[in-house]
Amino acid sequence: QVQLVESGGGLVQAGGSLRLSCAASGRTFSNYRMGWFRQGTGKEREFVAGISWSGGSTYYADSVKGRFTISRDNAENTVYLQMNSLKPEDTAVYYCAATTTGSTMSRMYNYWGQGTQVTVSS
Repeated sequence: QVQLVESGGGLVQAGGSLRLSCAASGRTFSNYRMGWFRQGTGKEREFVAGISWSGGSTYYADSVKGRFTISRDNAENTVYLQMNSLKPEDTAVYYCAATTTGSTMSRMYNYWGQGTQVTVSS
């Protein structure tokens, strides 16, 4: 089992920045690829960003490329999502998740956090 706890969400104006954190406990964190997903009201959950075991490989949804940066600290068992130039359409509950695959599909992720709300005002 891997337990994941997100933090760092909040209310920010358009153009602002937030940094989300996801603290992991349980099984060896570095064994898992990590991802961030988000779900807006009335929308399906969508992939945002992913990172490999070592952190050497990252991948992003087109909608956030160039604005968001995913990173991880295996010594601290934590994955981060730095979000810059935020837009109202980024408003959603953001979830971190763990997988043993390189997939961007939510069904391939075994463990999920409870989510943290990000609201971007115009």
